[in-house]
Amino acid sequence: AERPDLYPQLGPDLRFEAGSAPLGSAVALAAIVPDLGNPAAYGYGHVEGYEASTESGAGAPPSLRFEFKADVLAWDGSGERVTTGHDNGVITINIAEADDALREEHRVSMGEPYRTLIGHFRHEVGHYYWDRLIAGSQNLAAFRPLFGDERDNYSQALGRHYQMGPPPNWAQSFVSAYAASHPWEDFAETWAHYFHIVDGLETAQAYGLDVSAKAEGGPYGETNFKALIDAWIPLTVAMNAVNRSIGNSDFYPFVLSGTIFGKLAFVHGLIHGEQ
Repeated sequence: AERPDLYPQLGPDLRFEAGSAPLGSAVALAAIVPDLGNPAAYGYGHVEGYEASTESGAGAPPSLRFEFKADVLAWDGSGERVTTGHDNGVITINIAEADDALREEHRVSMGEPYRTLIGHFRHEVGHYYWDRLIAGSQNLAAFRPLFGDERDNYSQALGRHYQMGPPPNWAQSFVSAYAASHPWEDFAETWAHYFHIVDGLETAQAYGLDVSAKAEGGPYGETNFKALIDAWIPLTVAMNAVNRSIGNSDFYPFVLSGTIFGKLAFVHGLIHGEQ
């Protein structure tokens, strides 16, 4: 069901709704969709269920828009490959990420413990909200001690990351190896992870599991960050144990340090207007 507008300070009324909405409403924000007659576009059905709508505020960055694209390749292998990313309010999603086998291949090749389609959505939306809530604002003063100086050359930072990998002790300070590449990516990864937490708790609560974050509006409305974490940690420990008991890998392959908790608390404060 559609959630109430719990975060008016975020500016636009951005909503993601899971369900079987008609194509017209499910892609309310989609500026470009793939050719649905092309078999390569079958994965688009996996993203159709996330409905998003937004309205521009005065002086705000461009309204959030999505472009869902497929690689266009010729028989000889030449052509255009689509890169998932965010640019000035436009989020591009390569629909190949909806192909479970391909996504798993990419996850393994990049040494990632976790890679999901909704994770891509949340990560790129994090870049959008960095522009809205931090860039050029007083929040930079609190951002930089936690995440680093975003003025570090982005292209060079990514080049170092792909050539040399993350620092050996990255897990002590970053929620993922990719987060260690640049402060912008650190924020986007942390933003995505925060929404993994609150959405995971909301789902658990909806199915009758006893979670302590029971504020009005559920975990999304919980203003006490510690209450969210106190509910999340035992849930993930239990879910990991259940997965192991049936021979599966961990449901939640993350270990959160105090530094990472500080970054998540910063995101929580942004969302709830505490910064």
